Amino acid sequence: MTTDGKKVTIDHVASLAGVSKTTVSRYLNGRYDALSDETRVRIAKVIQELNYRPNRIAQSLKSRNSKMLGCLVSDISSPFSSILVKGINSVCTQVGYQLLLVDSGDDPENERCAIQNLLENQVDGLIVNTTGQNDPYLLELKRQKVPLVLADRCLSAPGIIDTVATENYHITYNCISYLKQLGYEQVAFFTPGNGMIAPRILRYQGFCDALHEVFGYSGEENTYTFSLEKEADCIEKVQQFRAKYPKQRIALFAVNGVTLLRVLNAAQTLKISIGADFGVCGFDNWGWADLIPPGITTITQDSRLVGEHAAQLLLQRIAGKGPKDPVYEELPNKLEIRGSTVSS
Repeated sequence: MTTDGKKVTIDHVASLAGVSKTTVSRYLNGRYDALSDETRVRIAKVIQELNYRPNRIAQSLKSRNSKMLGCLVSDISSPFSSILVKGINSVCTQVGYQLLLVDSGDDPENERCAIQNLLENQVDGLIVNTTGQNDPYLLELKRQKVPLVLADRCLSAPGIIDTVATENYHITYNCISYLKQLGYEQVAFFTPGNGMIAPRILRYQGFCDALHEVFGYSGEENTYTFSLEKEADCIEKVQQFRAKYPKQRIALFAVNGVTLLRVLNAAQTLKISIGADFGVCGFDNWGWADLIPPGITTITQDSRLVGEHAAQLLLQRIAGKGPKDPVYEELPNKLEIRGSTVSS
């Protein structure tokens, strides 16, 4: 309320901040790219001083009894996302909650709009598999006390918002080190782009550190980024890697399951025999890894368990329970060794 007893509105915020309602609206919707740092700081200060809450968020926080959770995934077509949602929904079913699911398509603007829509539907809390490009917006939601848990993808600085993820750095480092023990001489990292996606960045760091410390050379020279939209691009990159080291034992590490499938398709197209001279391994054990000859070495991450733990933590927060400080839970991953990586 203002000093004269009136409800604080967006007009009050705009007036005190010396900006237009449109500018305040852009700030509230996370469109920070259209605002200067000075303007953002000024608006944030006025919002804090007035204790202003946009209606859509205030309504969500008031109800807290809708028995609905909002879930936002970055790519519903990925098996990782569908298994994650299955874990979240299993917990919701047990406690009588409904799950509202939205796919952002790995687009930061879609992500912001989807979150706003979920809040307008008065969900009791949010589980977000973020694009990694909306950290300030997510932190603002936390400041406004919206119950929020990040699943799999943490902020660029972990430990600020409740997060449930899997361990990425050390398992990747160990996998690359294992390839050295098998006698592979060159290892490549294949990715459709790491961007600001925390798990991919951690895996790449593990790869680069292992190459430097175990193999003795830089990982950058064996990093291959390809387009998921162009099937021929991955095939071309695989061929480039093989042609670069024609007389050496080489191995390829895929950043995730979607990449791993593309790499396997490329190897089949190029009639490459997987195993002794061309090793293949990577993240995500989605069921087909032990069916494709000679069996594909993978890193198993339990995305269903990530979903279950994220939902349980969110329900704790909605009930006003759990640890005082933000939770950062990292579940273990496991290296499943199969015939696609063998000793010489």
